[in-house]
Amino acid sequence: MPLSEFQPDNYRALLQQKLDRALPRFRAHYPAQADVFASPPTHYRMRAEFRMWHDGPDINFVMFRSPGQHSALETFPVASRHISDRMPRLRQILLDNHSLKHRLFQVEFLTTGTDDTLISLIYHKKLDEGWELQARTVSEALGVQVVGRSRKQKLVPGRDHVTEHITVDGQCYSYRQTEGVFTQPNAAVNQSMIQWVLDNIPAGDEDLLELYCGIGNFTLPLSRRFRRLLATEISKQAVACARHNIQANDLENIQLLRMSSEEFTQAMDEVRPFRRLRDIRLADYTLSTVLVDPPRAGLDPATLALVSRMDRIIYISCNPDTLLPNLEALGHTHRVQRLAFFDQFPYTPHLECGVILQRV
Repeated sequence: MPLSEFQPDNYRALLQQKLDRALPRFRAHYPAQADVFASPPTHYRMRAEFRMWHDGPDINFVMFRSPGQHSALETFPVASRHISDRMPRLRQILLDNHSLKHRLFQVEFLTTGTDDTLISLIYHKKLDEGWELQARTVSEALGVQVVGRSRKQKLVPGRDHVTEHITVDGQCYSYRQTEGVFTQPNAAVNQSMIQWVLDNIPAGDEDLLELYCGIGNFTLPLSRRFRRLLATEISKQAVACARHNIQANDLENIQLLRMSSEEFTQAMDEVRPFRRLRDIRLADYTLSTVLVDPPRAGLDPATLALVSRMDRIIYISCNPDTLLPNLEALGHTHRVQRLAFFDQFPYTPHLECGVILQRV
């Protein structure tokens, strides 16, 4: 997002313009009023990454407006205050430390609402023990964790993760977020997404199937609404985080499988056996509700066919352009009961969507 688009005083009007473009596209599926969840107008991103621009002895955080055109940044009001406030302090440390600055290509920040912050320094050079000693001075000066990365190399002087805390329905959940693993960038809107799902899903004695569970963003709180929860995720790092998070929150009714949605569909249809399922009898689960949070490509035809068998579908989408064709296909068996828009990325054309469908 170019900083020229950052207009906090005009945020509500800009959000309404996005809604005015989005709502007509969904009217055929949901003519009623949609739920809308706004973002804080400033300091909403818990993740940020910057290229580092070297100019002789100087170094700056930069963002590119177009190829070959960049803007130097002193701070970044889009990012959380924990990130924005540390940017000038980190720059000064880099200016004073040739070892840390030399061939530094990119800096990535990851933080939480409680200011557990991780900074990744990414290089075009091999890192050694000397770099690791210097990185510890950054940790001490800024009160952060530091990770160093270069080609086929990762050094972790302290730890490579942060722990976020999210409170929904009066219950606080802790989430380990490891460097390099996808997490929701807008903490306030993410909390609204989770709460919206909980507000629209009553507790019951059935089981929940969750595809694309990531680190357990929805998994943890939804496990309290269902008898059992069967979750799948393909990313090895995300699965490791999710397993840790399930254990850290003392949740015993979640079964997590490292499988793609396509593989799980094959398992449900008994197309072929999977060793990962040797201790699980899918027939023992009463799966009448499914939650999907797919990548931008949406649901593939086989997964779409699988979810269409469920009585209730909770669909979280990061791309309306692929959600709408999926809704067209699901419209043969289901009707949209609720629709929500989540403004994860203010000052951009992007809107996230939440849809709850019920079998007719």
